[in-house]
Amino acid sequence: MQAFKLPDLGEGLTEGEVARWLVAEGQEIREDEPLVEIQTDKATVELGVELDALAGSGPGGRITEEDVRVAAGAVKTDGRREKLRGIRRVVAEHMARAHREVPAVTWVEECDFESVPLDRLVAFVVKASAGALAEFPELNARLEGDEIVYLDRYDIGVAVQTEHGLVVPVVRGVDSRTVDEVHEDLERLAEAARRGSLEPRELRDSTFTVTSAGKLAGLFQTPIVNHPEVAILSVGRIAPRAVVRGGGVVVRRTGAVAVSFDHRVVDGARAAEFGLSVIARLEHDPAS
Repeated sequence: MQAFKLPDLGEGLTEGEVARWLVAEGQEIREDEPLVEIQTDKATVELGVELDALAGSGPGGRITEEDVRVAAGAVKTDGRREKLRGIRRVVAEHMARAHREVPAVTWVEECDFESVPLDRLVAFVVKASAGALAEFPELNARLEGDEIVYLDRYDIGVAVQTEHGLVVPVVRGVDSRTVDEVHEDLERLAEAARRGSLEPRELRDSTFTVTSAGKLAGLFQTPIVNHPEVAILSVGRIAPRAVVRGGGVVVRRTGAVAVSFDHRVVDGARAAEFGLSVIARLEHDPAS
């Protein structure tokens, strides 16, 4: 009796169900003749493409799985296709890992930014975050196995959008630097990021991340924690809005501050207290 092995079904599938036999018992079978349809949880597969007639798109003309699927009509070929590569591929892998491994929760609150010069917004937010992290060390930490590692440095990553994708350069030792020094470093790092000239060490070992999309930001975001960190802070769009102050309605420059955090390490109440500490610093003592 001849044994037949299940063919490679692609997409990580390792099992399937016989949907329909294409030959009868005792029937003489010719070479390359289809035998059976296999039903998976994603598609019905039948390996009926004449490989000799395909022009492979792989290295050296090698026929790829996508070539076979296109020939079989399993994939629409509308529009332009572009390979995920370079920074975009690294970001995609990193974000997928963070989303898969980190049970994140997001806390959001309004902040009055009247005392913060918007041309140095990110520097002030980075500085305020470092100050609050000293009060709430569990947000400046790592989860390694069954241990929480509390870090005693305040190296803040800042998300920068470039034409090649999102990168997160790191401002070192924020706790011991002035807002002006932080701003100067941010300007240098952002420019290097857009030129693609950041050094590898300038992208490593941040302890916490801050992100702001500026004028493109919505009311607020639910940012993804920058693994292996345990928390990230984002600032929504800042604009004049009507708010209540002293029992009356006034116009103030406000925006939302959001903190996403790893709930395995950070309790909701502590994350909220951290966020409120950042907001208090920005509202009352922004240069601290």
